[in-house]
Amino acid sequence: MNQNMKPQFLSLTEDIHVYILTFLLCRDILRCTSVCKDLRQTYLSSSELQYIVELDGQQLLPVDLRVDDHTPISERLRLLRDEAHSWFKFGTRPVQTVIVPEIFCFEDETFVSNGCFCFCYSDGLSGFAKIFSVVPGLSQHKIDHEWSSKSLYSLPNARSIGVLMDPEQNLLAAAYDIIGGSDIYIDLLALDGGGAHPKAAGTTLIVSPELPGRQDAVRYNPDENSRDWRLKSLGGHVALWRQLLPYDALDIEEFPWWVQIWDWKYSTMSDCVLSGTGTSRNLIDFCFLGSNRFLIIMNDNLKVYSIKDLSKAPQLLACFLFPGAEVEFMRCYPPILKNDLAPTTQRTIWTSDPAHRLLPLIICPHALHFVISTSIFFQLDFLEGVATEIPWKNWGPANSRIFDTSGFDVCGSRVLRVIPIVETSNDDEPVECRLHILDFCPSAVKHRQGLGRVVTEPSTVDLDGESVTTLLPYVEVSCTKWFQQAKAVWFDKDRIYILHNDDSDTLEVMAEV
Repeated sequence: MNQNMKPQFLSLTEDIHVYILTFLLCRDILRCTSVCKDLRQTYLSSSELQYIVELDGQQLLPVDLRVDDHTPISERLRLLRDEAHSWFKFGTRPVQTVIVPEIFCFEDETFVSNGCFCFCYSDGLSGFAKIFSVVPGLSQHKIDHEWSSKSLYSLPNARSIGVLMDPEQNLLAAAYDIIGGSDIYIDLLALDGGGAHPKAAGTTLIVSPELPGRQDAVRYNPDENSRDWRLKSLGGHVALWRQLLPYDALDIEEFPWWVQIWDWKYSTMSDCVLSGTGTSRNLIDFCFLGSNRFLIIMNDNLKVYSIKDLSKAPQLLACFLFPGAEVEFMRCYPPILKNDLAPTTQRTIWTSDPAHRLLPLIICPHALHFVISTSIFFQLDFLEGVATEIPWKNWGPANSRIFDTSGFDVCGSRVLRVIPIVETSNDDEPVECRLHILDFCPSAVKHRQGLGRVVTEPSTVDLDGESVTTLLPYVEVSCTKWFQQAKAVWFDKDRIYILHNDDSDTLEVMAEV
């Protein structure tokens, strides 16, 4: 063979090289370009290959754009690189101030998505939901929709079980039963006010008879509240949680619970039902971890299940043991995905990877936030040949951080904190605070370009006499502006929302630089 002849692959044109390389994983693209000068030059001249590598480095996934979107790859790459460092120099100039009615100022029932204020509430009897725009110009059209019990439920004499709102899926789901009956119903509505959801497999999800209704729970407390039912969603999945508490829960060591999961775009029926017993309802919560993982926090343990096959019950993959402190509840923040409800002038072209988000756990009575990287729940190959129960020391320290529960919110791989600057002993005296943003993305830690403060040293707290050390690295930046302690804060893409703790209930919207 002639030594001067190039291998057959390298004799192909550069555009074919790019096309072939796009089918590879990021790490394989980089391997190819590191061992061949020609492929290295191909990579440096290809915005498409660089875009793939940059997305992977920032732990993001591309979003399918609408057919009328013609944003060039080179422009997407520029926006992606700019966005990676934008929060390192964020400012606090208000772009909008809104007076929020007091009824919508409850943090647990309220969140912000793509410039819209979202509120949904259920007290076990009636339900209510409302969504309205708070940032002018962010959406192409103004949004203002409201639902009462009469408009939420398709059947008369309904009693609310739960209401959830998912703006990314244009979904409003309302769970209820009928006075005097035991059947449970979940209606799927369009959040844009268009009635039944156009992408749903049907108007109502069919709840398994395994989940007991109120009339079936004669041995248990009839005065149950909405905490005994919970409705959550992510993407194409909806989950309904049911638990029963006896009349005198103080004398009962365990109580039963059930959860059913649907792929609501595919079918109104589901055989994906899991049940068990718990020791306290305050120590149980759950959330989705992407499209094929489901997490249940129970009795101080984090149990990860596979929901890849919804024709059967979720399959336990691993149980991550928590340190000695009790977990009272967990908040699962809505992920940032494409928003079909409100197309924006700045269209979303990427989203955080479910396998690389942050999961916040609130620890009470210690008033601490655990921030856990979800990547540990997707890297289960290290379990081969070992027990499915994983001690905290084997997984927790390197994959988490602990903070106090001052104002706090999470968006993808970033954390927003409101930290008091001047403490006061007078509860009526305003507390001066400052905003801090923490970016846990490895690319932010590695390529911060001299911006922010890299935190790699471990931090240790005392939990019930046990020293707990965490050391997940991050980059921290803080603003120079001081303000009075807020009632609530939300982090939504490129904006911060601060609900001030005053009589006017003023919502201030701040944008990145």
